[in-house]
Amino acid sequence: MLSYDLAAEGLRGLNEALQAQSADINQAHWDVINPKGSHAIAVGLDAPIDVTVHGSTGYYCGGMNKQANIRVKGSVGPGVCENMMSGKVVIEGDASQYAGATGHGGLLVIKGNASSRCGISMKGINIVVHGNIGHMSAFMAQAGNLVVCGDAGDALGDSLYEAHLFVRGSVKSLGADCVEKEIRPEHIAVLSDLLAQAESDAKPKEFKRYGSARKLYNFDVDSNTSY
Repeated sequence: MLSYDLAAEGLRGLNEALQAQSADINQAHWDVINPKGSHAIAVGLDAPIDVTVHGSTGYYCGGMNKQANIRVKGSVGPGVCENMMSGKVVIEGDASQYAGATGHGGLLVIKGNASSRCGISMKGINIVVHGNIGHMSAFMAQAGNLVVCGDAGDALGDSLYEAHLFVRGSVKSLGADCVEKEIRPEHIAVLSDLLAQAESDAKPKEFKRYGSARKLYNFDVDSNTSY
């Protein structure tokens, strides 16, 4: 395991070293110390390596991740795992706005709370939040699963497409075209698997499922006030 002191050696050197592993994995396990809220830590990775960040980070931690397993032993700023493609990222604290935005794949686990717009425009990523999420989460979500073990804020799933939203607690309000849906055995199976991967002891049968009513797929002049 290689320990990298971010305060002493700099962010550019860290990301260059981590990104170089995509061509030749000569160091599979990395410990990053003294992050001190730095932005863009461990972005653009494309190798099955393990990266542990000891402390909180700023903007865009783990952005564009492919294959790597990243664990942050702290909280993260806005845009964690934006445009993530694959791999697994675990945040042991809280996450700020638009966590997992536009993510195409992989698993993002937030063990604390997530702020507004969690999962905005998600395109296949799976997100599990142990705590609560803020308003406008899963706005225009296209594919993937958002699992919330706590409560959800206003306008959940506004204008979403075919993503599946699972909430164990209360939902302050649903966004345009988002409705509660039946939770079938196949959804329970998916939920069970995601909760296990996310190290959560929540029970799948405690959740409600929400999805698109499919009324906004095509423009209808009589429904123009709903857009």
